[in-house]
Amino acid sequence: MANSLEQLKATGTVVVSDSGDFASIGKYKPQDATTNPSLILAASKKPEYGALMDAAIEHAKKESTSSIDELVEVALDHLLVQFGTKILEIIPGKVSTEVDAAFSFDTKASVEKALHLIDLYKKEGVSKDRVLIKIASTWEGIKAAEILQRDHGINCNLTLMFSLVQAIAAAEAGAFLISPFVGRILDWYKAATKKDYSKEEDPGVASVKSIFNYYKKFGYKTIVMGASFRNIGEIIELAGCDYLTISPNLLEELMNSNIPVPKKLDAAGASALNIEKKTYINKEPTFRFDFNEDQMAVEKLREGISKFAADAVTLKGMIKAKLQQ
Repeated sequence: MANSLEQLKATGTVVVSDSGDFASIGKYKPQDATTNPSLILAASKKPEYGALMDAAIEHAKKESTSSIDELVEVALDHLLVQFGTKILEIIPGKVSTEVDAAFSFDTKASVEKALHLIDLYKKEGVSKDRVLIKIASTWEGIKAAEILQRDHGINCNLTLMFSLVQAIAAAEAGAFLISPFVGRILDWYKAATKKDYSKEEDPGVASVKSIFNYYKKFGYKTIVMGASFRNIGEIIELAGCDYLTISPNLLEELMNSNIPVPKKLDAAGASALNIEKKTYINKEPTFRFDFNEDQMAVEKLREGISKFAADAVTLKGMIKAKLQQ
């Protein structure tokens, strides 16, 4: 009998590695890989990735700018692209590279940073069709993705997604892919209700199912990629989802498991569901009001942006210390 990971792949779900660790990416043979500041920070602390950090530092030192903070930004961008380029040597598909979370409420800055990252990839011989620009699912981030997709043909991954409101706006913006967070939703509900949830009643799983069914019902092409899992039960409940991005420890657990993984999500079945269609096109106030009505989504988006931004600051601190040596 095939292991649970192979069974998951057989349901039609594309498995994506949620890691910056090259060894684990190679082991589990995912189609794509996602990174974020937290994952890059964790990987950068490992000795085996020192060469990438050193290369980023040397690249920055060649720049003519005199500002140490500008050099740090140059080095960080180079580091992100170096990680992405190395990952693309292992996987056949795409890698997600994240725009600094500090730009989450700045459409113009997000677009400019995305274009710069794509240009750096081009200099490394990587075409833009192998890169997803990862942006937080704020109104401003969704608008940035719309501009990048429409005007530049750059595919985007809208991350830190916790609600159907965000998902609808992202699909209408033409985003290539979205990353609704399963485990962080579960975390919030467990803390709020002091209750444990079975995999069948997991609110994070329910959120992704509702988004998946909405997209399939109304024919949106945006890929749904469940993310941020706490256990393999959540993953098994979402078998059949377009993509799932999974951390190395859970990929290992799936690989060593023979738990049956039947297909749970079915695009064909969604067409018969009774779902109300909504729109947020040119309706920023409506988007903000509807999103604001979901306390969990508001709190987890704020928390996620702050955490990614803080890890980016820590990473910049490491780079700055090395530049000053």
